[in-house]
Amino acid sequence: MPHRPALVTGTLFALAAGLMWGLVFVAPVLLADYPPALLSFARYLAFGLIALPLAWLDRQRLRQLTRADWVQALELALVGNLVYYLFLASAIQHAGAPLPTMIIGTLPVVIAVSSNLRDARRDGRLPWARLAPSLLVIAAGIALVNQAELAHLRDDPAADLGRYALGALLAVGAVACWTWYPIRNADWLRAHPDRSPTVWATAQGVATLPLAVAGFAGYWGWSAASGSAFAMPWGPQPQLFVGLMLAIGLLASWLGTLCWNAASQRLPTTLTGQLIVFETLSALAYAFALRGAWPDTATLAGIALLVAGVVLALRVRPVPLAADAHAA
Repeated sequence: MPHRPALVTGTLFALAAGLMWGLVFVAPVLLADYPPALLSFARYLAFGLIALPLAWLDRQRLRQLTRADWVQALELALVGNLVYYLFLASAIQHAGAPLPTMIIGTLPVVIAVSSNLRDARRDGRLPWARLAPSLLVIAAGIALVNQAELAHLRDDPAADLGRYALGALLAVGAVACWTWYPIRNADWLRAHPDRSPTVWATAQGVATLPLAVAGFAGYWGWSAASGSAFAMPWGPQPQLFVGLMLAIGLLASWLGTLCWNAASQRLPTTLTGQLIVFETLSALAYAFALRGAWPDTATLAGIALLVAGVVLALRVRPVPLAADAHAA
């Protein structure tokens, strides 16, 4: 166990990371008239520009990466950054923030289950009987929030249930992207134990930049060719748009990750996994603050169930396959 000062400072760093990561759920609400693709390209354009000075400082170690490494960094940047945020922003604009946030909040468990199916021989297997209670608790939490959001929609005569359902589906797509990303990222890190995780993170930031530039320019060109009335490149609220993208690129994509790394250095992995829920709680707090309404009892109960389910699931420890078979 870590000493108490490390436990306190590590938890505070994790809280800071969660507060900043929650900001990525705010932009699609504040910029509801902006296309999700533009929000994704602009966010990572800002992040890529922020990564450039870091890359210059670490240029010697970046030169050691091979062409195959850069191809892998591009794939991770495309799926884990651009496509993920495209799905997330679309989900929030279609279904509102609470339900997509809850679905994204299941990521720690979805990743654990996916790793359980894929990497049990390497990392050990999480016994399904021990996982089942937490999965049921999480499902109940999401169902409660979904029920509350549907009731909220029924009270709105302009609501579109089909649009809401599409938003939930898009949130599942975001979960799929960010389930694939950490597993593939961990594969690379395990295959290259001599490489610095910091350098690898910087490489992904650099790889994101040309993708974001190409996407932003391509969307601008498509918008002009199709005769879209949307005012490219900065839209109808240019100051808010640019300010939010820079803030999210700096705070969520860069500083939030630094805070999370600081927490990871001070806390055991079993604890840091549970503290990811700070992101979900922050995003939900921001969402209801923007809505100007306190969550109702069913939503609060659903949030509590989600947090409890994630914490329960992350307490389950993997066992070697041989031991698992013997226990069965």
